[in-house]
Amino acid sequence: MSLVRLRMDLAYDGGGFHGWARQPGLRTVQGCIEHALSLITGARKSDGEVSHSQVVWEPRLVVAGRTDTGVHASHQVAHLDIPEVVLEACRGHMGVDGVLALERRLRHLLPADIVLLGLRAAPMGFDARFSALERTYLYRVSQGGRPGDPRMRGYVLDLEGSLDLEAMNEAAGECIGLHDFGSFARPNPGGTTIRKVKAAHWDLVPTVNLFGVEPEQSAVGYLPPFMESGLTVFRIVADAFAHNMVRSLVAACIQVGLGRRSVQWFADKIAHPLREGSTGPIAARGLTLEQVAYPPDDQLAERAQAIRARRTL
Repeated sequence: MSLVRLRMDLAYDGGGFHGWARQPGLRTVQGCIEHALSLITGARKSDGEVSHSQVVWEPRLVVAGRTDTGVHASHQVAHLDIPEVVLEACRGHMGVDGVLALERRLRHLLPADIVLLGLRAAPMGFDARFSALERTYLYRVSQGGRPGDPRMRGYVLDLEGSLDLEAMNEAAGECIGLHDFGSFARPNPGGTTIRKVKAAHWDLVPTVNLFGVEPEQSAVGYLPPFMESGLTVFRIVADAFAHNMVRSLVAACIQVGLGRRSVQWFADKIAHPLREGSTGPIAARGLTLEQVAYPPDDQLAERAQAIRARRTL
C-alpha cells in the first residue's frame, strides 16, 4: 500500500482538552483530529461503526510536541501517513487535488477550538517530531494584582505578588545550554530529561496601543491597547522539552521572583537533578506552544536520525 506523508500545521485552545495525546474516554486534540479524519476517509462512520472499506487504514498523527492538559498552541506541527488511494478518494466531486480536498473537509469538521493552519505534502525525510530543530514556548503572567483583560483569562496566570525580573532572569540563565532537567521534568519511558535550551528570558511587555501610533494621531484621540500590554512573559527555546519541564521551570522562576527561593537554589536544582515537591509544575493555562522550527528540506532526514539517539551529557 503506497503511503503519502502529509504535514499538518495547527493551532488550538487547550482549555477544553485533556492534552494532545489520544486517551480513551477523554477529549484530546489528537483524538478529535483523528476522529474527523476517520469520518472523512470512511475509516469510521458517524455512528462509530468501523466501515468495511477495502483499504484497512486508521489515521494516526505524529506530533512535534505533546502538550499537557490545558496547554495551548498557536503553532503545532504533526504528520500523517495516508494511503494514496484514500487521499485520492477525498476529492469526491471537488475539482481539486486530494490534499486540498482533505484540507477543506477537515476544516469543516474540526471543532471551533482547533484550527487547521495548513495541510500539504511533506518533503522527503520529514518527521514532525524528530526533524524539529527547536520548539518555542511562552508563558504569560499578570503580576502585582494588575486587573487582567477578561478576554485573556484562559491564557494568562494572575499573580497577586510583584516579581523581581532581574533575579528571575539570573535564574533562567542557568537553564541555557545542555543540562539534565531531572529536577523539573519526568522522562518518557526509555528516555532522558537531558535537553539543550537555546534561550530563556523573562520580559515585561510595554503598554502600547494596537496600532503603534500616538493617540493625538487618532481622529478621536484614542487607540485600543495591545491585549498583552503590561503582561510578564517568559520565552524559552529548546531542541525539545521533557514532560512538565516548562511549567516546572516557570514555577521555580516565580518562586525566585517572589523572594521565596534564591537564585543559588535554582542553580543547585540544575546542577543536581532530583525531582521533589518544591519543583512541581505551575498552572497550565498560561502556557502556549508558539512555534516549531525545522531545518532546510535537504537536512530533514539527517536531523531526524541524529535526534533519535539517546542523549547524554
